[in-house]
Amino acid sequence: MIGLTGSRRIYMVIIVAVCVLIALVALLMRTDRPATATEGKVVFFCAAGMRLPVESIRSEYERERGVMIEVQYGGSNTLLNQLQISRIADLYLAADDAYLEIARDKGLIKETIPIASMRPVIVVPAGNPKGIHSIDDLLRENISVALGNPDQAAIGKRTREVLRKSGHWEKLEIHTTENGVFKPTVPDVANSVKIGSVDAAVVWSATASQYPELETIRTPELDAGASVITVGATAFSQSPALALDFARYLAGSNRGLPVFESTGYEPVDGDPWEKYPEITFFSGSVNRGALEPIIKRFEQREGVLVNTVYNGCGILTAQMKAIDRKQESGFPDTYMACDTYYLDVVQDLFEDGLRVSDTEIVIVVAEGNPKNIKSLTDLTRPGIRLAIGQPDQCTIGILSKRLLEHAGLYHTLIENNVVTQTPTSSMLVPAVTTSAADAVLAYRTDTLAENAKLDVVAIDSPRAKATQPFAVSRSTEYKQISKRLLETIRNSRSDFESAGFIWRLNKEQTPEQ
Repeated sequence: MIGLTGSRRIYMVIIVAVCVLIALVALLMRTDRPATATEGKVVFFCAAGMRLPVESIRSEYERERGVMIEVQYGGSNTLLNQLQISRIADLYLAADDAYLEIARDKGLIKETIPIASMRPVIVVPAGNPKGIHSIDDLLRENISVALGNPDQAAIGKRTREVLRKSGHWEKLEIHTTENGVFKPTVPDVANSVKIGSVDAAVVWSATASQYPELETIRTPELDAGASVITVGATAFSQSPALALDFARYLAGSNRGLPVFESTGYEPVDGDPWEKYPEITFFSGSVNRGALEPIIKRFEQREGVLVNTVYNGCGILTAQMKAIDRKQESGFPDTYMACDTYYLDVVQDLFEDGLRVSDTEIVIVVAEGNPKNIKSLTDLTRPGIRLAIGQPDQCTIGILSKRLLEHAGLYHTLIENNVVTQTPTSSMLVPAVTTSAADAVLAYRTDTLAENAKLDVVAIDSPRAKATQPFAVSRSTEYKQISKRLLETIRNSRSDFESAGFIWRLNKEQTPEQ
């Protein structure tokens, strides 16, 4: 019996161990939990000319975060072709943002983060022994030239673009073919001058600064080719939050950007890098139904926290003004108003807004319309109980007031029919469903959840509409994250339309449109 009991115990231990193992595997395979910067690795396709700053940043990130960054260096166009074929990289950094645009158009890249700018320049040996000062000087018979291959390297592509515009390219291409060389990467181009195999070359200004034995010459034609280098997260990354964590590190004002600046790049105004970044988002209540799933997806992919505050826009703008006046913390990084009216109120505190969507203002009554209300005028009938928004607290309130004033009905309704004024739009429809009012003026989007209990009466007026703008705070430290939130909203048309909004944002729209 003792032996049998021991066997059973061993058997039970094995069963428990297997169950624990299965549970751990299931936990590891969950796809709904956000990635952290302590798991996996990031595959990074990077333009060869960025090797010096990137290697320094990569090693520091790996030390700080314990994450492996597997970098493949090459020409920007070569890497783009590999990205399209292999689809294995998490990040792609080109030496020219034109390649990122191509990658986005092909559906390869989802998010982008700018890092720094640079421009094409001529490099020659120190002392400029051949007296080269212009593009025309490169065409002299006794001058040999190295250029980047336009079909492989970003510097070659950009050189061809700007010199075609200036009228120099055709002659320089022939001259280089006969008296020089085309190279696949910008370091190869610079090294051709360093070792003396050519007299001059065209490279990026940041590359030139890494060669103290070379002299840099700027020209108006090449200055026109200034480029912003941008890192992009791929649409097929298996660890997007992890990839974006490293991308934010590369572009962090307190991490990667000083390294880029020390190696000759002109850094952009980047966000500070933090392990767990948080932004604050103020939004009018009407936007909640559309925004909640968008924000959830954004947080999951980015690995950031969006602290969203929904309320009446009058309340939100009053809060913003108070915070700004007292110079306290808590001012929002982004703001989406229920209507442009309540962005205009605080416009000096925000960048120009983009108009994302519209929603109608309608009369909402109980199912079957028992009071037979068909127009705004019918609301003035004796005994009709009307609920509207409070104009100093919410957008629906001020828009309803302006709508009724334009119709010449506001004061009559306030004196005889309005039984309540709510601080937010979300409180209006319940006034009808609970029989606290016979009718309300509300957004059509607020009626969708209770449409089986309601009837909606359209209002024949161009003023019966609200337009929802999105804007980024002028004072936010997190401009890049905030802009990526806007980009996520740009790509979320179906969420807005499902919530009853009329979509108006398009890719070509610029601020204030």
